[in-house]
Amino acid sequence: MSPAGNADDVKNCVREMRTGKGWTQEQFAIAVGLTRQSVIAIEKGRFTPSIQTALRLARALGTTADHLFWLTGDKNDGVES
Repeated sequence: MSPAGNADDVKNCVREMRTGKGWTQEQFAIAVGLTRQSVIAIEKGRFTPSIQTALRLARALGTTADHLFWLTGDKNDGVES
């Protein structure tokens, strides 16, 4: 495995947090300075964002990066309360 790790090992709850705020993918993308396609890829786990982007996502959602993203096995397949 590369030092950066395997994207398949990283999970996230970005979609759940975004929809909980009532934001569309387009609204969220604009708020964090990404394209809608990038938001889709992150939410589906096809793309792992940089630390800078993860922190911007977390700030926009009013949470922390470690709440939004975790390594497989660090959480129980669901969003923590």
